[in-house]
Amino acid sequence: MFEVENLLVKVSWYYFIENMTQQQISELLNIPRMRVVKLLGQARNEGIVQFKLKQSIVDKMGIELSIKEKYSLNDAVVIPKVGPENLKKSLSKAAALYIDEKASMNDFLNIGFGDTVSQTVSELIYNTEKNISFVSLTGGVSHYTSSIIKGAHYRSSSKTTPNIYIIPAPLLGSTADVARTFLQEPTVRDILSMNSLANLSLIGIGAMSQEASIFKSNIASQNDFQILKLKGAVGDFLSFFFDINGNLIDSDFHDRLISTSMDSLKDYQNTIAVAGGEEKHIAIKAALNCKYIDVLITDEETARFLTEE
Repeated sequence: MFEVENLLVKVSWYYFIENMTQQQISELLNIPRMRVVKLLGQARNEGIVQFKLKQSIVDKMGIELSIKEKYSLNDAVVIPKVGPENLKKSLSKAAALYIDEKASMNDFLNIGFGDTVSQTVSELIYNTEKNISFVSLTGGVSHYTSSIIKGAHYRSSSKTTPNIYIIPAPLLGSTADVARTFLQEPTVRDILSMNSLANLSLIGIGAMSQEASIFKSNIASQNDFQILKLKGAVGDFLSFFFDINGNLIDSDFHDRLISTSMDSLKDYQNTIAVAGGEEKHIAIKAALNCKYIDVLITDEETARFLTEE
């Protein structure tokens, strides 16, 4: 009995720890290879060999699955807890890795407005080998193109500089009429028509805060901020503002946007939102309730908030 158990332990050790092949073990122990196969099966059945995932991995998979089920998402990616100073960088790296995995060679990626989206695009350009082309979903993206182009210039000479198709217009018109005039321009319409070519779309989620990109950069005024807040806005994506329940705010602010429409966004497949941080908890939850998002990439603390209740 002892000899058999000792042999089980030896075979298991050589196979799982020393990474030896079944044939090598057979020759070492001078037993038939088929006996090695049977001993390995017996070792599993008797509990000599046990397979365990790290608890942190189990927790991560569990919380991702909970978010997917609760908000009817196609996928969710949760990064470990990081400090506020590193959050955007970590989220953008995770988003870039996810997109690079999902994208095909010579694919198109729609891109929204915001700091994290810009950082993600820079990360993706620097690391991908798939020659992805980028198409803006809104005006105002030229505000971020310096960092995107900088990322392209850092690529090695063996890589092709990516195509970046940007709507030649601001994000926000001074009036609805001005916005409509921009939207009727052939150059703007050409870029917006390209959005339907993309298999993936990347957007950020903004909190209703004066530190949000659109307000911090003075693209929208403090008066716009106060009016939207009074109407119940808690956050935005593509600068369309929504309330706590995920309903779009009824506001003429949206008529001034030079952007793809919400109806068009809903028709696009694989819309990926990347956002995190305590200040965005409510905005992210409300954005998920809007039902425009297919994939969420966020941090652990935000994920736990989203799965509460």
